[in-house]
Amino acid sequence: MTKILLDMNGKEFQNSLFKLEKQEQRALLNTLRKINKLNWEDLYQDKGIKWEIITSQKTIKGRDIYSFRFSQKYRGIAYRDGDYLVLIDLFVNHDGAYK
Repeated sequence: MTKILLDMNGKEFQNSLFKLEKQEQRALLNTLRKINKLNWEDLYQDKGIKWEIITSQKTIKGRDIYSFRFSQKYRGIAYRDGDYLVLIDLFVNHDGAYK
């Protein structure tokens, strides 16, 4: 099974990453380290990450967008592009990820 590769090059993602407090940055990096060790089926089923489709959004190319949890108060959004998990942005409240 193919391990997940991470694409962290998105402008919005990087802007949000650099605004996080140190504790939240550490939580995100720990979550990304965990994701990087998983295959896609494991990610879909992981109860701690809570990978969930956002039905109200799609990428410009029509790909599904998903949210994932990396701390008690933060969620990230991303989409799958082949073997890559492309990180889009981070949100301080869970509701913000779904808008």
